Amino acid sequence: QVQLVESGGGLVQAGGSLRLSCAASGRTFSSYAMGWFRLAPGKEREFVAHDASGGSTNYADSVKGRFTISRDNAKNTVYLQMNSLKPEDTALYYCNAKERRGPDEYNYWGQGTQVTVSS
Repeated sequence: QVQLVESGGGLVQAGGSLRLSCAASGRTFSSYAMGWFRLAPGKEREFVAHDASGGSTNYADSVKGRFTISRDNAKNTVYLQMNSLKPEDTALYYCNAKERRGPDEYNYWGQGTQVTVSS
């Protein structure tokens, strides 16, 4: 079982920055694929960014060039640096971990951290 705890959310003005953190339990964090998703009121959960354990990353078009996902395997932590924030980035941001054990894949989710961007 992997536990994820997000932090770093808050209220920021449009154009500002925030850095989200997600601390993970587990002894094999470096092998997890890590991702960030968000859920805005009245919308479905949306993919934001992904970091495969091998180092490749990908982003939703809506955040490309503004958000950066990174990880520190020594600290079992993944980050989401968010710059040039827009009101439409307002959402509850969730961390996701994918653990593969043989043929099986396990998904874990954190509780989320709220990001609110004022105009």
